[in-house]
Amino acid sequence: MDTQNANDFEKAVLVAVDTSDMKDGECEISLAELERLLDTAGGSVFAKVVQSLDHPNSKTCIGSGKLIELGELCRANDIKLVIFDMELSPAQIKNIEDVLDGARVLDRSMLILDIFALHASSAEGKLQVELAQLKYTAPRLIGKGIEMSRLGGNTGGRIGTRGPGESKLETDRRHLKRRIEQLESELEDLDRGRLTQRKARERSGIAKVAIVGYTNAGKSTLLNRLTDAGILAEDKLFATLDPTTRKFTLPCGVDILLTDTVGFIRNLPHHLIKAFKSTLDEAAYADIILILIDSSDPEAMSQLEVTENLLKDLGASDKPTIYVYNKCDVADIDLWHLPEGTLSPTKNGSAVAVSAKNGAGIDELVRRLEKLVLDGKTDETFIIPNSEQGVVSRLYAAAKVIDIDYGAENVTITATVDHKTRGQFDKYRVRKEGERDGEEEEYE
Repeated sequence: MDTQNANDFEKAVLVAVDTSDMKDGECEISLAELERLLDTAGGSVFAKVVQSLDHPNSKTCIGSGKLIELGELCRANDIKLVIFDMELSPAQIKNIEDVLDGARVLDRSMLILDIFALHASSAEGKLQVELAQLKYTAPRLIGKGIEMSRLGGNTGGRIGTRGPGESKLETDRRHLKRRIEQLESELEDLDRGRLTQRKARERSGIAKVAIVGYTNAGKSTLLNRLTDAGILAEDKLFATLDPTTRKFTLPCGVDILLTDTVGFIRNLPHHLIKAFKSTLDEAAYADIILILIDSSDPEAMSQLEVTENLLKDLGASDKPTIYVYNKCDVADIDLWHLPEGTLSPTKNGSAVAVSAKNGAGIDELVRRLEKLVLDGKTDETFIIPNSEQGVVSRLYAAAKVIDIDYGAENVTITATVDHKTRGQFDKYRVRKEGERDGEEEEYE
């Protein structure tokens, strides 16, 4: 049992079970990550309790003797918060709290949701958090007399009891069911609006680039570096919950859309992936993926593995990818001697070292990104009626215009376009010699 000096934040005891199927050091790594999550939530670690078992106890997670010791530790030091580094069932939480007698018990998912509640700023983000809490956290609180306080920047709420919403969340099951149905309906409406936006972006022909990676890898800092997005970038886990999209003009003159996404984390439960799927889907709908890796973190490779596995779950593992090793200003990176298996040979991508903080390597990243965007592009000529200036504007945004000629009735534009953009503007395209009208040429 490891006891540490606590600061003025809410003190907590962290508990983990080192099971026989875990790799060497896996439990320690996950517990260290839980400590960072607690820090982000505004708490501090008083002690860590680890027990080695073949598998967690089905009733109390840890053994009865260890649980009694944990209760004595909490009572002797006035500890009111205990967090388990795993998912607990409502029955397990009740059984544990009966022994601890007065201490609140949270699991890893409940702590993550508490952080999400603190950081959600958009209407959709708040609805997603509230729905996830109602489905997961609230059933674990029923009967405890605990109400979730309003979000609104209220960091005074106790860890694990915070949540968004117009009013305090009812813990009556009948009210929960009604509120869940209402939230699901509102989120479905927002999903339809998001789908409309995505279709509009597809019609524009602008390439969509998603910045993904482990939480706190520097995604928001990179987007700020490239686009002056002005996103708050903090050295905390899940500082960004809501995706942000900004336009970026490549040196060749072609515009792309860059989106900063919510960070990934190990042991992210399936129910949380499902709850925030519309946000995570930004990666699935992207044309190009930038995987950001915190190269200064000793666990960078395992974090990359988590990221790639989640991308696979989202159906985004086969997209052109650039591996961006961030924080090269504080890490010694040799891209020619990266650990074997770091880069996937099946992906149309490469690796580049950057510092999003000071700008090192950014020019090289942009050059490689431009190469991916321009791959497979051809020069085409389009004749567009003067009455369709909106089409002219969309083509300008989606392509690199080489030449333009304004005639009495039409605008003739020669531009470098990719296959998708060529198809979107095909009705205006001048057929090349030997190409039959109404057919596109075959391009590799």
